[in-house]
Amino acid sequence: MTIRAPFPIGDTTAAAGRRTHTELPIARLMSGTPVALPVVVLHGVSDGPTVWVNAATHGDEIIGVEIIRRVLALVHPGSMAGTLITVPIVNVHGFNTGDRYLPDRRDLNRAFPGSARGSLASRIAHLMMTEVVGRCEVGIDLHSGSDHRANLPQIRGDLSDTRTLELAMSFGAPIVIDSRVRDGSLRGAATEAGATCLVFEGGEAYRFDETSVQTAVDGILRVIHHLGMIDDLAPAAPPSLLATSARWVRASKSGVVDCRLALGARVTKGEQMGVLRDPFGKQLGRLNAPSDGVLVGKLLHPLVNRGDAVLNVAVTE
Repeated sequence: MTIRAPFPIGDTTAAAGRRTHTELPIARLMSGTPVALPVVVLHGVSDGPTVWVNAATHGDEIIGVEIIRRVLALVHPGSMAGTLITVPIVNVHGFNTGDRYLPDRRDLNRAFPGSARGSLASRIAHLMMTEVVGRCEVGIDLHSGSDHRANLPQIRGDLSDTRTLELAMSFGAPIVIDSRVRDGSLRGAATEAGATCLVFEGGEAYRFDETSVQTAVDGILRVIHHLGMIDDLAPAAPPSLLATSARWVRASKSGVVDCRLALGARVTKGEQMGVLRDPFGKQLGRLNAPSDGVLVGKLLHPLVNRGDAVLNVAVTE
C-alpha cells in the first residue's frame, strides 16, 4: 500500500492518517505575547478533496468553535479520504476580547483576500487565504446572528452555481437562501480563487444554540460524505426549502417590539408579524411580511430605533 504524502501547512506537515495541530503566526500583542491562527488538519489515508471549515471570523460568533469541536470528535483521519482543514477561530483578537471586530474596529469579513503588508485585518485575511482557502476546493464558513439577533439554521450561497447548489442541498439545513457575494468577504475571495464556499448561519452571538450546533455538525458531515471523504455519519435530512433572497423588515418608528413568531414560522405577504408600541402601550406601527416566506432572523432586543432591522424574511414566493 502506497503511503500518502504528508500535507505541509505553515512550518509543519500533517502525516497521512493523523490529526495535526498547528499555529500560523499572525502578530504579537503590544505586551509581546504572540498571536497565532489555530489550525487542526485531518489528513486522510487516501486521495480525495481538500476542504476547509472555519469559524469566528467575527469574534462574537463563537458557535462555530463548538461545531468544529464536535466534527473533529467524530471524524477520524485513519479512515478518511482527502484532507480536512479546520480553523476554529479566525478572529483571534476579537474572540479573546468578546468583540465582533478587530482592535482597530475593522470587520475581518470585509478584508479578504487581504495583503501581507496591509492592516491587521488584511494580513489575517491574507494568511487565511494563502495557507488555507487557496489550497482547498470546498469550504464552509460558519456564522451566527450578531448584535442581539438570532438566525434560523440556514445555508447561504450563489445558487445559480450548480456546484454550490449541489453541496448546499447535501448539507440539509432547513432552508437554503440564494445570496449575493459581499465585497471583501471570505466567501467572495474564495469564489474568486476557484473554491466553492457555503456560508452557514445559525443561532446568536455569545451562545451555543443546540439546534443550530447539531444542524451544522450534521450538515458538515453530510457534505464531506457527499464528497467521498468519510462514511455516512449523519442521519438523512428532509429536503431543504429554497429561498430566492432574504429581506429585513425595519422599524418605521422608535419604540418597543412585540413579535410572538418563532424562527422558522411561515408567513404570507402582508401578514402582521409584530407591532411597535411606545412604553405605555400605544401602538405606533406594524411589522408586516414583505412577501410569502419564512422567518429566518429576528432581533431579540425589544427596544428599537426607527430604521432598525427587526425581522428577516426569506422570500419563497
